[in-house]
Amino acid sequence: MKHRTPVYINILIILSILFILYYMFVQDTSFITSPYFVGTIVISSVMAFIHSAIGDLIENDQFKKLSPDEQRVYLEGKNTPYFKRLYDAAFKKQSNTVEKDILIDHGFDGIMELDNQLPKWWLGLFYFGVAYCIVYMTSYFLTDFADPYKEYEVEHKEQIASIEKWMKETPPPTIDNAVYSADNIAAGEEVFKTNCISCHMEGGKGGIGPNLTDNNWINQPEKTLFKNVFHMVENGSQNNPTMQAFGKNGVLSGFDIQNVAAYVYHINQEKQPVTPAQGGQAPQGDPANWEE
Repeated sequence: MKHRTPVYINILIILSILFILYYMFVQDTSFITSPYFVGTIVISSVMAFIHSAIGDLIENDQFKKLSPDEQRVYLEGKNTPYFKRLYDAAFKKQSNTVEKDILIDHGFDGIMELDNQLPKWWLGLFYFGVAYCIVYMTSYFLTDFADPYKEYEVEHKEQIASIEKWMKETPPPTIDNAVYSADNIAAGEEVFKTNCISCHMEGGKGGIGPNLTDNNWINQPEKTLFKNVFHMVENGSQNNPTMQAFGKNGVLSGFDIQNVAAYVYHINQEKQPVTPAQGGQAPQGDPANWEE
């Protein structure tokens, strides 16, 4: 007579399967506090206890039909801890008597072939894998589970929301606390293309507006190039009304101005440190001696 799996093991298996099922279909852990999930756990646990109680009745009836020696062997096995029994069943070598019974009547080069059953742990993993595959395929084709496009959409919305929250909670930079960072160059280039390229042309080489890649500047209200660009974008130019005050009129935020100032600093000081952009407008204004 085989020993039965303890009821607490069955309940742990049921809980694990329920968690996997709910997670695959709900796709987050919010279901943990759901009354449906809790109710499913309670019902499943009660059914597991009922199944165990019925199994105890059947086990007692079968135990009475065993011989005294068989009862002794069974009780010794039952007193062995469950996980030790499981380990022995999976890895313990069978006796010579059992080996003789399962010996297949052919071999090769002195190697015996035995008709061993597959280990229980192997069968358990196999059946679990088959069941999981069925549930996974069902949830994949009938729900949004594991859909990369849906996952990207959700993550993108979460990222946009987090950025908006950060923007609301973080005051925009001003000319007093704005700092140059190479990390802002790419974003600043996009701001430049949207708002500045029509006058200053691609790469800042100048058109209607002055060339931004040389060392001559019409307006020099600040001591550093980065702060000077920030000031001009925020307040506009007194010498040329075409250069509007993007910051004052609300077209650009402090973050945008900080970014585009980083881009202009980059194309003036880092990208073209000696020679202005080829094909650009002739220098206008006075040479600048920027502080570092």
